Amino acid sequence: MQAEASATPVACNAADLIRRAAALIFDVDGTLAETEELHRQAFNHAFLRHGLGWEWDRAVYKDLLLVTGGKERMRAYHARLRIAQPLADEDIAELHRIKTAHYAELVETGCCPLRPGVAELLAAARARGQRLAIATTTSHGNIDALLSQALGPGWARVFDAIVAGDDVRHKKPAPDVYLEVLARLKLTAHDCVAIEDSANGLIAASRAGIPVLITRSMFFGDDDFSAARVVLDDLSRLG
Repeated sequence: MQAEASATPVACNAADLIRRAAALIFDVDGTLAETEELHRQAFNHAFLRHGLGWEWDRAVYKDLLLVTGGKERMRAYHARLRIAQPLADEDIAELHRIKTAHYAELVETGCCPLRPGVAELLAAARARGQRLAIATTTSHGNIDALLSQALGPGWARVFDAIVAGDDVRHKKPAPDVYLEVLARLKLTAHDCVAIEDSANGLIAASRAGIPVLITRSMFFGDDDFSAARVVLDDLSRLG
Protein backbone atom coordinates (compact mmCIF):
# COMPACT_ATOMS: atom_id res chain seq x y z
CA MET A 1 0.00 0.00 0.00
CA GLN A 2 2.87 2.35 0.79
CA ALA A 3 4.29 1.98 -2.75
CA GLU A 4 0.88 2.80 -4.26
CA ALA A 5 0.45 5.81 -2.02
CA SER A 6 3.84 7.18 -3.01
CA ALA A 7 3.31 6.80 -6.76
CA THR A 8 3.41 10.19 -8.48
CA PRO A 9 0.73 11.37 -10.93
CA VAL A 10 3.36 11.35 -13.70
CA ALA A 11 4.26 7.72 -12.97
CA CYS A 12 0.59 6.75 -12.88
CA ASN A 13 -0.06 8.50 -16.19
CA ALA A 14 2.95 6.77 -17.74
CA ALA A 15 1.86 3.34 -16.52
CA ASP A 16 -1.66 3.92 -17.84
CA LEU A 17 -0.33 5.09 -21.21
CA ILE A 18 1.89 2.01 -21.47
CA ARG A 19 -0.77 -0.52 -20.47
CA ARG A 20 -3.40 0.81 -22.87
CA ALA A 21 -1.14 0.43 -25.91
CA ALA A 22 -1.40 -2.49 -28.31
CA ALA A 23 2.31 -2.13 -29.06
CA LEU A 24 5.37 -0.46 -27.52
CA ILE A 25 7.96 0.86 -29.96
CA PHE A 26 11.44 1.40 -28.54
CA ASP A 27 14.33 3.53 -29.67
CA VAL A 28 17.68 1.87 -28.87
CA ASP A 29 20.61 4.19 -28.12
CA GLY A 30 20.01 6.07 -24.88
CA THR A 31 16.58 4.48 -24.44
CA LEU A 32 17.21 0.76 -23.97
CA ALA A 33 20.75 1.38 -22.71
CA GLU A 34 23.16 4.29 -22.19
CA THR A 35 25.20 3.43 -25.27
CA GLU A 36 26.23 6.83 -26.56
CA GLU A 37 29.44 7.06 -24.54
CA LEU A 38 30.53 3.72 -26.01
CA HIS A 39 29.68 4.97 -29.50
CA ARG A 40 31.83 8.06 -28.86
CA GLN A 41 34.77 5.92 -27.75
CA ALA A 42 34.34 3.66 -30.77
CA PHE A 43 34.33 6.63 -33.17
CA ASN A 44 37.57 7.92 -31.64
CA HIS A 45 39.11 4.45 -31.95
CA ALA A 46 38.23 4.41 -35.66
CA PHE A 47 39.67 7.88 -36.20
CA LEU A 48 42.92 6.85 -34.53
CA ARG A 49 43.14 3.62 -36.55
CA HIS A 50 42.51 5.56 -39.77
CA GLY A 51 45.14 8.20 -38.92
CA LEU A 52 42.70 11.11 -39.11
CA GLY A 53 43.80 12.96 -35.99
CA TRP A 54 40.18 13.57 -34.97
CA GLU A 55 38.99 13.20 -31.40
CA TRP A 56 35.43 13.85 -30.27
CA ASP A 57 35.16 14.89 -26.65
CA ARG A 58 31.79 14.72 -24.90
CA ALA A 59 30.86 18.31 -25.71
CA VAL A 60 31.60 17.86 -29.41
CA TYR A 61 29.80 14.53 -29.50
CA LYS A 62 26.74 15.94 -27.75
CA ASP A 63 26.52 18.59 -30.45
CA LEU A 64 27.03 16.02 -33.22
CA LEU A 65 24.21 13.88 -31.86
CA LEU A 66 21.85 16.43 -33.40
CA VAL A 67 22.84 14.70 -36.65
CA THR A 68 21.30 11.22 -36.76
CA GLY A 69 23.32 8.34 -38.15
CA GLY A 70 27.02 7.57 -37.69
CA LYS A 71 28.06 8.06 -41.31
CA GLU A 72 26.08 11.30 -41.48
CA ARG A 73 27.69 12.46 -38.25
CA MET A 74 31.19 11.96 -39.65
CA ARG A 75 30.31 13.84 -42.83
CA ALA A 76 28.83 16.70 -40.80
CA TYR A 77 31.97 16.96 -38.65
CA HIS A 78 34.23 16.88 -41.69
CA ALA A 79 32.18 19.68 -43.28
CA ARG A 80 32.69 21.82 -40.17
CA LEU A 81 36.45 21.54 -40.60
CA ARG A 82 36.14 23.32 -43.98
CA ILE A 83 38.56 20.97 -45.68
CA ALA A 84 38.24 21.29 -49.45
CA GLN A 85 37.83 17.62 -50.32
CA PRO A 86 35.12 15.66 -48.48
CA LEU A 87 35.93 12.18 -47.30
CA ALA A 88 35.29 9.58 -49.98
CA ASP A 89 32.39 7.21 -49.50
CA GLU A 90 34.89 4.36 -49.17
CA ASP A 91 36.67 6.14 -46.32
CA ILE A 92 33.39 6.81 -44.51
CA ALA A 93 32.37 3.17 -44.95
CA GLU A 94 35.72 1.92 -43.63
CA LEU A 95 35.61 4.26 -40.64
CA HIS A 96 32.09 3.10 -39.86
CA ARG A 97 33.13 -0.56 -40.19
CA ILE A 98 36.01 -0.09 -37.71
CA LYS A 99 33.81 1.91 -35.37
CA THR A 100 31.01 -0.70 -35.41
CA ALA A 101 33.43 -3.56 -34.76
CA HIS A 102 35.00 -1.76 -31.80
CA TYR A 103 31.59 -0.82 -30.41
CA ALA A 104 30.65 -4.51 -30.45
CA GLU A 105 33.89 -5.35 -28.61
CA LEU A 106 33.10 -2.77 -25.93
CA VAL A 107 29.53 -4.00 -25.49
CA GLU A 108 30.71 -7.62 -25.19
CA THR A 109 32.60 -6.71 -22.02
CA GLY A 110 29.22 -6.34 -20.29
CA CYS A 111 29.82 -2.67 -19.45
CA CYS A 112 26.51 -1.47 -20.91
CA PRO A 113 23.48 -3.08 -19.24
CA LEU A 114 19.90 -2.20 -20.04
CA ARG A 115 18.66 0.95 -18.32
CA PRO A 116 16.59 0.63 -15.12
CA GLY A 117 13.15 -0.83 -15.73
CA VAL A 118 13.71 -1.85 -19.35
CA ALA A 119 13.95 -5.63 -18.85
CA GLU A 120 10.98 -5.60 -16.48
CA LEU A 121 8.88 -3.55 -18.92
CA LEU A 122 9.68 -5.85 -21.82
CA ALA A 123 8.73 -8.91 -19.78
CA ALA A 124 5.52 -7.37 -18.44
CA ALA A 125 4.44 -6.18 -21.89
CA ARG A 126 4.91 -9.65 -23.34
CA ALA A 127 2.98 -11.18 -20.44
CA ARG A 128 0.10 -8.79 -21.19
CA GLY A 129 0.12 -9.80 -24.84
CA GLN A 130 1.40 -6.45 -26.07
CA ARG A 131 3.53 -6.37 -29.18
CA LEU A 132 7.06 -4.96 -29.11
CA ALA A 133 9.04 -3.21 -31.81
CA ILE A 134 12.24 -1.28 -32.42
CA ALA A 135 12.52 1.97 -34.40
CA THR A 136 16.07 3.30 -34.44
CA THR A 137 18.62 5.15 -36.54
CA THR A 138 21.42 2.82 -35.51
CA SER A 139 22.48 -0.20 -37.57
CA HIS A 140 21.28 -3.78 -37.26
CA GLY A 141 24.82 -4.74 -36.24
CA ASN A 142 24.79 -2.32 -33.34
CA ILE A 143 21.35 -3.51 -32.22
CA ASP A 144 22.50 -7.12 -32.31
CA ALA A 145 25.72 -6.36 -30.39
CA LEU A 146 23.79 -4.66 -27.59
CA LEU A 147 20.78 -6.94 -27.27
CA SER A 148 22.64 -10.23 -27.74
CA GLN A 149 24.59 -9.27 -24.64
CA ALA A 150 21.63 -7.86 -22.71
CA LEU A 151 18.82 -10.28 -23.68
CA GLY A 152 20.66 -13.32 -25.04
CA PRO A 153 21.16 -14.73 -28.56
CA GLY A 154 17.43 -15.15 -29.15
CA TRP A 155 16.68 -11.47 -28.46
CA ALA A 156 15.11 -10.83 -31.88
CA ARG A 157 12.21 -13.14 -31.07
CA VAL A 158 11.11 -10.65 -28.40
CA PHE A 159 10.22 -8.07 -31.07
CA ASP A 160 7.53 -8.22 -33.75
CA ALA A 161 9.23 -5.57 -35.91
CA ILE A 162 12.79 -4.24 -36.00
CA VAL A 163 13.44 -1.22 -38.23
CA ALA A 164 16.92 0.34 -38.36
CA GLY A 165 18.22 3.47 -40.01
CA ASP A 166 19.48 1.71 -43.12
CA ASP A 167 16.02 0.20 -43.73
CA VAL A 168 14.45 3.54 -44.66
CA ARG A 169 15.22 6.50 -46.88
CA HIS A 170 15.31 9.19 -44.20
CA LYS A 171 16.51 8.88 -40.62
CA LYS A 172 15.05 10.60 -37.57
CA PRO A 173 13.73 13.28 -37.15
CA ALA A 174 11.94 12.09 -40.30
CA PRO A 175 9.11 9.69 -39.38
CA ASP A 176 10.20 6.94 -41.78
CA VAL A 177 11.30 4.32 -39.22
CA TYR A 178 8.06 4.72 -37.29
CA LEU A 179 5.88 4.59 -40.39
CA GLU A 180 7.65 1.39 -41.44
CA VAL A 181 7.11 -0.15 -37.99
CA LEU A 182 3.40 0.70 -38.15
CA ALA A 183 3.16 -0.90 -41.59
CA ARG A 184 4.87 -4.09 -40.38
CA LEU A 185 2.72 -4.29 -37.25
CA LYS A 186 -0.44 -3.40 -39.21
CA LEU A 187 -1.47 -1.03 -36.42
CA THR A 188 -2.53 2.61 -36.34
CA ALA A 189 -0.37 5.25 -34.68
CA HIS A 190 -2.80 5.68 -31.79
CA ASP A 191 -2.60 1.95 -31.02
CA CYS A 192 1.07 2.40 -30.11
CA VAL A 193 3.39 4.24 -27.75
CA ALA A 194 6.90 5.27 -28.77
CA ILE A 195 9.56 5.24 -26.06
CA GLU A 196 12.35 7.70 -26.83
CA ASP A 197 15.13 9.70 -25.17
CA SER A 198 15.84 12.54 -27.61
CA ALA A 199 14.16 15.48 -29.29
CA ASN A 200 14.89 13.99 -32.72
CA GLY A 201 13.18 10.78 -31.68
CA LEU A 202 10.24 12.68 -30.24
CA ILE A 203 9.84 14.63 -33.47
CA ALA A 204 10.05 11.47 -35.60
CA ALA A 205 7.41 9.59 -33.62
CA SER A 206 5.16 12.65 -33.36
CA ARG A 207 5.32 13.18 -37.13
CA ALA A 208 4.09 9.59 -37.48
CA GLY A 209 1.21 10.43 -35.11
CA ILE A 210 2.43 8.16 -32.29
CA PRO A 211 2.19 9.33 -28.65
CA VAL A 212 5.61 9.50 -27.02
CA LEU A 213 6.97 8.66 -23.59
CA ILE A 214 10.41 10.14 -22.95
CA THR A 215 12.99 8.56 -20.68
CA ARG A 216 15.76 11.12 -20.15
CA SER A 217 19.28 9.96 -20.99
CA MET A 218 22.82 11.18 -20.40
CA PHE A 219 23.33 13.15 -23.61
CA PHE A 220 19.77 14.35 -24.24
CA GLY A 221 18.48 15.19 -20.78
CA ASP A 222 18.10 18.91 -21.54
CA ASP A 223 16.31 18.52 -24.91
CA ASP A 224 12.90 20.12 -25.39
CA PHE A 225 10.34 17.44 -24.56
CA SER A 226 7.29 19.68 -24.29
CA ALA A 227 5.49 17.72 -27.03
CA ALA A 228 5.87 14.37 -25.20
CA ARG A 229 2.92 12.75 -23.48
CA VAL A 230 5.05 11.86 -20.42
CA VAL A 231 8.68 12.57 -19.42
CA LEU A 232 10.45 10.30 -16.92
CA ASP A 233 13.97 9.82 -15.64
CA ASP A 234 13.83 6.08 -16.39
CA LEU A 235 11.37 3.23 -17.01
CA SER A 236 11.31 1.82 -13.49
CA ARG A 237 7.97 0.66 -12.05
CA LEU A 238 6.14 0.78 -15.37
CA GLY A 239 5.75 -2.97 -15.79
